This record gives sequence, C-alpha cells and structure tokens, in this order.
Amino acid sequence: MRNRQPAMRRPVLLGLCGLLLAAGFAPAAVARPLDQVTADGTLRVAVYGDNAPFSEEEKGKPRGIDVELARALAETLKVKLDLRVADAGENVDGDLRLNLWRGDLAGTPLADLMLHVPTDRQLALRNDQVFFTAPYFEQEIAFAYRTNALEGFATLDDIGDKPVALEGTSAADLMLLTAQGGRFRPNLKHYKSFEEAAKAYLAGEAPILAGTRAAIEAALSAAKAPKDDNPIATVPSTGLVKTRWEIGGAVRTDSRDLAYAIGDAITALNADGRLKAICETYGVTYTPPKGY
Repeated sequence: MRNRQPAMRRPVLLGLCGLLLAAGFAPAAVARPLDQVTADGTLRVAVYGDNAPFSEEEKGKPRGIDVELARALAETLKVKLDLRVADAGENVDGDLRLNLWRGDLAGTPLADLMLHVPTDRQLALRNDQVFFTAPYFEQEIAFAYRTNALEGFATLDDIGDKPVALEGTSAADLMLLTAQGGRFRPNLKHYKSFEEAAKAYLAGEAPILAGTRAAIEAALSAAKAPKDDNPIATVPSTGLVKTRWEIGGAVRTDSRDLAYAIGDAITALNADGRLKAICETYGVTYTPPKGY
C-alpha cells in the first residue's frame, strides 16, 4: 500500500493550481450523463488500439468488433459517434483514470464510454470513480493445434514436449507459466504480440498457438487456415489464473443512466443478432455472457 502524502495547506494548493492553469494544463472536461450526450448529439467512445480483432487501426482507419459495436450503440442512441483509439497503459485502472474521469494534463475531453473493460468485482471496488455497463462478450483462453502434430487437446498434459507460440505477458502466458508448478515453461515460445505468435504458428514454427479464442479464430480466419487441420480447444481452469472472463464497458460513476442505456442497447443488439453478425465479420464466434 502506498504511503499517504501529507495534506497540502490550502494556499499552497491554490497556488499550484494557478501555476498549472497558467502553464496551459487545463482540467479535463467531465464525462457526461445520458441527457447531455443526447443533447449534444454525440457519443464519445474510447477503444483500445492494437487489440485485434476487437479494435485496431488499419491504414489509419479503426476497425474491429468494438469499433462496430460503438457505431451500433451510437446508432441505437440516435447520436453521432466520436471514436477515440487509446493506447493501453500499464493496467486497466490507469486506462479508466485517463479516459473516463481524470483525463490528461492538456484537458482533452473525456470519453463518455470505454469498451473492452473486464467485468471484475475487484476492479470495480478499486475504481469507485467509474460504473460498469452490462457485459457483451465472454473471453476465454484457448489453444489452436495442428492435427498432424497432436491427436487431440483435452488437457494441458497433451502439450507434452511440443512448443507453444504465444504473446508474452498475456493471460495465456501467465496460465502456462504457473500451471503444474511451471512444468510447461520450457515449451513456451514468447513473441511481442499475439499477431507475431499467430504468424509463427501459421509458418509452422510451433504446433500449438495459445491466446484468447477470439484472437485465435480471427487469425485463422484471416489466414484462411483449414479448420479441420487447426481445431481450437479449451481446457478446464487451473490454478489462480482465470481462463474465462466477461468484457463490457465503463462510464463515469455519475453517468449511470448512460450505462443503463448502453446495457439496454447491448441487450437489443444481442436479441436481433447484430452482435453475432459483427463478430462473424471478423471470423469470431459470438460468445454471449451468462444471462443473455
């Protein structure tokens, strides 16, 4: 736990604020509740960059499941979309702080909604400045494997001594590093990104590819890899690492009515099949969260 800093005296605090304003560091515009969003006619949505198949930039244009979802949400609310592609920080807590409630020193207008936020109780407890929307997708750790190298993939034991291509510091990496007392550490071939790991797998550098099911499906679909030769498997949860989790959105805590409206829109998009169709555009099987 960080040590608490001694409280500043009021004159000192006011003086520092004055210096920041004079230097051009204006406070960020506050996030807006539903009535302000509809009155302005614009929904500001933040998505991650380099997060295929959910959001990425291709030739300077954003694309992905979250990008299409943001457009569909804005359309449902009958407002225009102001899409912001945000870089991922060291952790989700920092991303929420930067995009939803504190902002940057330049005073860039905050997003009204941030997508692809894990639905996690501990994350919610740590971040009382934000409120979470209904989830819209269930993620899970999965493995693609070559049938000419493995007969099947029912448990982690089926890895044997075969190499596994995966992104370093990912959820799949953490799971395999800690599973069975670190037994599979020698098998792991780490890459800087999932995209590089997928390319290595497709090039035959490893017979197993680990990552999220959505990322694996999208990569195999883009490469037109035969499904029969590259089946995708999941394994039961092992250890302390979650193998399944839900993702949703987040708004500022004083914009809860916007979160409820987003939740209703997500329910409608699921009911009419649009969410499923958006996922299928990127070769991804739509996996609805529990309760849908």
